[in-house]
Amino acid sequence: MSREENEVQGAKQNVVAVDSNDMEQRVVDRLEAHTGDGIRHRAFTCLLFDEQRRLMLAQRSPSKRLWGGYWDGTVASHPKPDESQVEATQNRLEVELGIKPNQYENLTVTDKFEYKSYYMNAGLEWEVCTVLEATLVDTKVNPDPEEIAGILWVDYEDMQLNPVHYRQLDLCPWLEIAMYRDFHKIGE
Repeated sequence: MSREENEVQGAKQNVVAVDSNDMEQRVVDRLEAHTGDGIRHRAFTCLLFDEQRRLMLAQRSPSKRLWGGYWDGTVASHPKPDESQVEATQNRLEVELGIKPNQYENLTVTDKFEYKSYYMNAGLEWEVCTVLEATLVDTKVNPDPEEIAGILWVDYEDMQLNPVHYRQLDLCPWLEIAMYRDFHKIGE
């Protein structure tokens, strides 16, 4: 699919509007959910770790409208209507990084939180974000350059204990929240 076709498809995408308890309210246009005052909607972020507990960060393509060029967890997106968080995660791992389900183990929901964050004058995220984690046993990836600008493996514990070492990385707000909650065992 060409970049133009991808943008048209992305512009027509719908997201699931939810209440603060992640109960579905209605289906809304993705652009509408991310502009103006925003509409609270369902989202996910996935953190893939290797067997040494290093986290795979993915740099968002600079062409993304919100947080382009920022470092994210391995993948983050929105489940389609009638798609589970696990199914959506599996889909995005394959689309964005070429990672198939036989390359990881124990894909598990570990947390859920609500946040609202504005990005310059371009829009916002107002999401109930589910966090999923898995262990990547086969670390071969094939990033889609229209989605992913770079990959970086980081020592997860060091990143949490010594954030000053990583301050040059612009991290997506949902990743920072997920890591903080994980480190402080919030939501368990």
